[in-house]
Formats: sequence, structure tokens, C-alpha cells
Amino acid sequence: MRGGETLKLAGKEFRSRLIVGTGKYPDYPTMERALEASGTELVTVAVRRVNLDRTQESLLDYIDLKKYTLLPNTAGCYTAEEACTYARLAREVGMSDMVKLEVIGDQRTLFPDNEELLKATKILVKEGFTVLPYTNDDPVMAKKLEDAGAAAVMPLGAPIGSGLGIRNPHNILIILQAAQVPVIVDAGVGTASDAAVAMELGCDGVLMNTGIAGAKDPVKMAEAMRKAVEAGRLAYLAGRIARKMYATA
Repeated sequence: MRGGETLKLAGKEFRSRLIVGTGKYPDYPTMERALEASGTELVTVAVRRVNLDRTQESLLDYIDLKKYTLLPNTAGCYTAEEACTYARLAREVGMSDMVKLEVIGDQRTLFPDNEELLKATKILVKEGFTVLPYTNDDPVMAKKLEDAGAAAVMPLGAPIGSGLGIRNPHNILIILQAAQVPVIVDAGVGTASDAAVAMELGCDGVLMNTGIAGAKDPVKMAEAMRKAVEAGRLAYLAGRIARKMYATA
């Protein structure tokens, strides 16, 4: 049985196990309402895509830092050097020294370049960052990232923005069995049942953006995702019945 009552990252405890992104919403007020409905306490922000000039309107104006902890991410970076640069920028402007590390290897699939990802993880850990790397569902790479000092591993459920759900639950289970750090499914969640599946497997949390922001009603979907994460976690703790081929009277 993994974890306790809270999700622990970087010495902080979060009651919510749902991490929510801030991109792709139709407008900032919708994003603000969706964050509230999701119950999240940890909000991820793409450093490359956010306006850091606080004299102009920015999505940061719509994130209440008394309620939410910022998790800057390096979305859109294709090399370890580029990702490290944006992580340092986020820290310098006071966003956080915790980073969701993305190093993309292919523009069409947005799959990670795990070679560059591991390199960047090692660099940033040495520089005192709390590194949460987005990786594929490869148990070997997950172990390498953990050994390199990652504070969590974040395997994809499916390609970013695809909404395909958890395509390889068996690999996720293998990662869960070996990992001594939190395992957070990142990418591919399309609807509430996908989030519940991730949590029923025993994952420590789920990170999503498009599944909420791209819904016809993002605020209602955010509420659905919150309830799904809670239900999936409760079902995991309860322990499901064994699957059987035939009926049992």
C-alpha cells in the first residue's frame, strides 16, 4: 500500500492528489473557476509560455498564491540545456525551485527524450532543484531517474493531449512496485474514468491539463476529475475483489 493520507513533495504535504495545468483554457476567468472546482493545491505553469512581466496581464494574475503552490514546467524544451535554462529562470523570478521537467524528443508525439531528460535531472538535482520528470512508461528509465535524485517520477498514461487514457497499466504497475518516490501519471487523461484508473492502480497522483481545459465545460470536468481522483484513491485503499472467470454465488 503506497503513501499516506497526503501527497508529499519537496517537504510539503498536499491533501489533493490532483495537479492541474493552466494552458489551453478559453480565458483566464474560466481557468480560475476550473482550478477552484478541481480542489487542486498544486498548479503547473509553462515557463516558456507565461508572461513573466507583471506590469502586463498574465495568467499568474489569476492564480491565488495563498491557495495554490506553483509548479513551473519546462514544456516546449527539446534539450537538457534549454530545460535547465528555463528551470533556472523560474527560480530566479521567484516561482519555485520545484520543477516539472520536460525534455521533448519528438514534435509529433511529444514523447520525452529520455537521454536528455536524465541529463537535465542530474544537473538540476545538483543545483538544488526538486525535480519531477515527465517520462514515458518505461520502468528502467523510471528507476534511473529516481537514482539520479528525482523527487517523483511522472510516467505518461498516453501522449500529451491525446485523451487516450492509461494505455499501459502493466508498466505503470511495475514502476509502482519498484519506486520509492511518488509516482504521478502525467499526460493522456481524457475523462474522469481515466483518472480513477490511474489512482486505482496505486499512483500517488495525477497531473492533467487538456482533459480539463479542452472539455466543453472545463469547470464541470474539473469537478469530475476531483471526484474521480478521490474515488480512485479510496478504491485503491479499500482493495478491489479478485477478477474471476466465472460467477461466485
